[in-house]
Amino acid sequence: MSTAPAVALPPSTVPLIRTRLSVMMFLQYAIWGAWLPLLFPFMLGYRGMPIGEVVNILAAGAAGAIFAPFISGQLSDRAFNTERVLAVSHLVGAVLVWFLSTTTGYWNLMALAFAYSLVYSPTLSLTNSLAFAHLPDRDRDFGGVRLWGTIGWIAAGIGIGQWLLAMHTPSGTADEIAKAQNAGMADAFRLSAILGVAMGVYCLTLPATPPAKGERSNAAFKAIGETLRQPLFTLFLLAIPMSCVHQFYFVHTSTFLAEYQRSAESTIKFINSIFGVGGGGLMTVGQMSEIIVLALVPLVAKKLSRKTLLAIGIAAYVARMAIFAYAPVVLGKDSAVLLPTLLVGVSLHGLCFGCFIFVAFLVIDENTTKDVRASAQSLFGLVVFGIGIIVGSVVAGHVGALATVPNTSPAVFNYTTLFAYPMWAALICLILLLALYPNRKKAAVG
Repeated sequence: MSTAPAVALPPSTVPLIRTRLSVMMFLQYAIWGAWLPLLFPFMLGYRGMPIGEVVNILAAGAAGAIFAPFISGQLSDRAFNTERVLAVSHLVGAVLVWFLSTTTGYWNLMALAFAYSLVYSPTLSLTNSLAFAHLPDRDRDFGGVRLWGTIGWIAAGIGIGQWLLAMHTPSGTADEIAKAQNAGMADAFRLSAILGVAMGVYCLTLPATPPAKGERSNAAFKAIGETLRQPLFTLFLLAIPMSCVHQFYFVHTSTFLAEYQRSAESTIKFINSIFGVGGGGLMTVGQMSEIIVLALVPLVAKKLSRKTLLAIGIAAYVARMAIFAYAPVVLGKDSAVLLPTLLVGVSLHGLCFGCFIFVAFLVIDENTTKDVRASAQSLFGLVVFGIGIIVGSVVAGHVGALATVPNTSPAVFNYTTLFAYPMWAALICLILLLALYPNRKKAAVG
């Protein structure tokens, strides 16, 4: 968003604006968290689609993010109020995601996934820029507002997990249970659509966030120019491979965790009673840790350099993938402590997201000029939620094919092979960050 932060807000209005923006973030990420962790097992396990087609649909579902800086970023920076762009995007997106629950056919799903991404992907960065425009102190206030997005993701994920446990977990063999749960995942898209309608209507009540006055240049191209200087150049350079690593997590983790949730062991039954089944509920442990990290970021953001925070985030990616790859080998697949150990890896998501992606949005806001900040945020969304997910989905699919145990349907994976690839990729990115990123705390741009 192009307007300056509202530093002159009367003190009495600050809690109200935080609350309104927090509700916005809750709905924004509940919409996404309802279905994203379950898309891969739904397509692979219920639709019975080949892994190559599934990753192509995942890639199509990210392709719309490529156009975000040139459409929604330009509209909100130059033509329309950001809250109105958000409202229209979410109402259209609600219709599209509802049809994803029932649509069949490879090309139909490809088209729907692309159309949905085209309207939803830009909203991830536009909600950030709207919040930045109205918060008096981004270091102090944004973490507390953004963590409500994480709470929304958790609420949706556990809600769907419990719904699958209660309504789609019959008595029977492990294969019968898996088939029923995969079929029930269609309800996740319906929940997302309902939340999307609520968000679209709510956006119309948000504070007016008009475009910059007097600016006529293309905001996206101006933002591209600003990202070519340090530290944004290094940040954007690393964002592509790191978003690929991030996508490995969302493509494969729910299936990975669900495999160990189907045991009759009492510890696992207790865990399932809290988080539900299907893997998506367990993945919310990562969002729970994210809440803690986002709450701590304002306390350390003024003490630690941005480089240090980014390095912590990438190191957490390395550690998470190492746990996923090697814990089943070291502990044994039948170990009672394996699933709790894997949850330690899941919990590292808080550091992964909070110290890399979240801090990256702060770096972008600090190092771009006011009239192109929405477009710059959208450009980073293009990299993380567009190019990175497209490339990451394709790479995850190819590595998944390499890691697939022969003659298994649905596919059974060698998870050591599967997760070792992103572990090494993240380690290389950590080395590059330490070598290339400037050694300074931050440099705000007017």
